[in-house]
Amino acid sequence: MRHLLRSFVLFLSVTLAGLFGPARAQDSAPAASADASQTPATRRALRPALWKVADKDTTIYLFGTIHALPDGVEWMNGPVEAAMRASSQLVTEIPETDPAEMQQAVMANAILPAGENLRTKLNESTRAKFEKALAEFGLPAEAFDRFEPWYAAVALTALPLARDGYSADNGVEEKISHLAKTLGRPRMGLETAAFQFSMFDTLPQDVQLKYLSEVLDNLPTLDEDLQKIIDQWGAGNADQLAELINADEDDPRMVTVLLINRNKMWADWIKARMKRPGTVFMAVGAGHLAGKDSVQDMLAKRGIKAQRLQ
Repeated sequence: MRHLLRSFVLFLSVTLAGLFGPARAQDSAPAASADASQTPATRRALRPALWKVADKDTTIYLFGTIHALPDGVEWMNGPVEAAMRASSQLVTEIPETDPAEMQQAVMANAILPAGENLRTKLNESTRAKFEKALAEFGLPAEAFDRFEPWYAAVALTALPLARDGYSADNGVEEKISHLAKTLGRPRMGLETAAFQFSMFDTLPQDVQLKYLSEVLDNLPTLDEDLQKIIDQWGAGNADQLAELINADEDDPRMVTVLLINRNKMWADWIKARMKRPGTVFMAVGAGHLAGKDSVQDMLAKRGIKAQRLQ
């Protein structure tokens, strides 16, 4: 399940602001701040993969995103920028969401039932790792006692990324959304923040606890792992990216809920949208557009071929 850590990093980094707001309100986990001195000084021009599906009067561009990036990563150029400018609508995983709504979604899906405590659910070894990790980030041992295991796992993932200069403000969705606003293009979401959080909330507790344990084991190399993903994404190596993000996932329940079912839904959305004329730029997490059971695979099963542009 090591690689699920990576796919979760890509999946939820866009909503990290919502993760920390409720914790602050309850005097638990504060948001980590990025140290600007740790962001890369060298600006790198990247060429991530871009696809399109089209018929005589409809074009839908498919672009895989990294939700949080360090400063100085340049990718908005060439065919990607041209496709965005040619589109009349931006489609992302979730629409632009008010922070209060995001926090409400977290509170509705991340709080344990009254009387339950996260640390009491952990075995001795995992609890020791958990408390050690919290201490290293300057957090009290009880910081996440009231929260479900999935929430603690995602929040712990966010802390080292923020410390090392990764930010949703530098992420693909934020940059594309800014350009869309400049061009006067509307933005819509395929899902809602509440729906995304509810997927985690409905996972069996043993799956959530296993995920938290995996996160704790992989925290020391998290930034290194994410850098490998960014390198393959930036080079447009979709197959290699799929190996990093989606390979060796050993819990079919998580794969089905978080990847396969959503890819099916998004392929159905694309098929339905193809019946109406227009040009759309669709930007979703890069893991959904790479490897087996990707959105492109689901489209092929529906008789729709995706053409690689970059």
